[in-house]
Amino acid sequence: MMASDSESELDTTMGSTKEEGLLSIVADSSQPSADTFAELGVCADICAACDRVGWKKPTPIQAASIPMALKNRDLIALAQTGSGKTGAFAIPILQSLLETKQRMFAVVLAPTRELCVQISETFEALGADIALQTVVLMGGMDMATQTLQLSKKPHVIVASPGRLVDHLTSTKGFHISGIKYLVMDEADRLLSMDFGAAIDQILEAAPIDRQTFLFSATMTSKVSKLQRASLRKPVKVEISSKYDTVDTLVQNYILVPFKVKQTYLIAILEHLSAYTAIIFVDTCLNAQKMATMMRHLGFDSACLHGQMNQTQRLHSLNQFRAGNKKILVATDVAARGLDIPQVDVVINFEIPKNTKDYVHRVGRTARAGRTGRSITFVTQYDVEGFQKIETLIGRKLDEYTDVTEDAAMVHHERTLEALRSAHIEMKQKEEEVKKNVSGKKKKLLLHKKRGAMMLRGASGI
Repeated sequence: MMASDSESELDTTMGSTKEEGLLSIVADSSQPSADTFAELGVCADICAACDRVGWKKPTPIQAASIPMALKNRDLIALAQTGSGKTGAFAIPILQSLLETKQRMFAVVLAPTRELCVQISETFEALGADIALQTVVLMGGMDMATQTLQLSKKPHVIVASPGRLVDHLTSTKGFHISGIKYLVMDEADRLLSMDFGAAIDQILEAAPIDRQTFLFSATMTSKVSKLQRASLRKPVKVEISSKYDTVDTLVQNYILVPFKVKQTYLIAILEHLSAYTAIIFVDTCLNAQKMATMMRHLGFDSACLHGQMNQTQRLHSLNQFRAGNKKILVATDVAARGLDIPQVDVVINFEIPKNTKDYVHRVGRTARAGRTGRSITFVTQYDVEGFQKIETLIGRKLDEYTDVTEDAAMVHHERTLEALRSAHIEMKQKEEEVKKNVSGKKKKLLLHKKRGAMMLRGASGI
């Protein structure tokens, strides 16, 4: 594919190459991008909306993507977490909507419920002056309520693939055959979470003449296959060709014996008590246990993991965002996509099983030019995983020395007591849940027996 003259008029900080017949734009994130959104071809109304939400200057991914999107090109965009990808697809969609004024205009797919809500909030903030209507379709929420919202024909649908397919197959009169834009955000994660079959159904239901944007942190083989199947002569925009972290992030590790990990964690949290922090653990059970332990120690903490229902998850996230809770204990459900500007510290209490998730975790801090710190716990069992992280990001982490062994062990006895209390409390809750489930089963069985007896009586048996 030959690039036209207009396509070659790229910012001097960018370069274009031909990659397997594909126009490929590689932007240097260390160099300044465009100074204003107007320079990218964004209209005055949308520029004003960007200014209102605090977006003063385009990020590199926005500077590279928006001009191509406004020229009606499909996009495959690769950029690190926290780079402003949502704005890169929301701005051109809204500008096109201003010109077209069509309902059911765009569908955005995202892998997690939290990211769906966040994308919807970004659209609503940018579209506040044009009465933009959005709907979020995700599991864990009432289908009937979502059906009612769809009946009002919103402009933008933000959805998890599974729930969108549920509505396509069961909601009378609902279809996406007229949409103009289809966006797949965090495409690598969408495909790693077994959404492939659902995405295939959505692609079949969407019109052929749509404009498609595929945004991803990495270019996996599955993402490449999806690109070939769903995009027409796309422009590939790439900001970071390797797993990388931002320069404003201070990355540390701390060597601790496995038996006293919690003690060191409490010592660090006491030392950093003036800051907000996200603590990443590996399982839902550990997240709940740690949050309970912290509550017994007097810390204002919230919890976020996949076994919480949607109302609980949003409540925890909103409390942390609002500053009512200074600590969020989370699994990797919070590792991607969430934009919480005030996060000062990310603590990897447990090294991620997937080494690449390290970059996404620490990307929750030091966002949009701000500074931040990450601290990774390394025990005698974590050395190999830690070395893989250093190899992945191409640098050695500095040791965190602000908390010494003596300073940490001061907190050991009360940490053990809090752990014991948390264990007892969780055991009691587990037994209560079992009793409730058992009681419900007995009631259901009794109800069925009564129904059978009434049926036999009515039939004279």
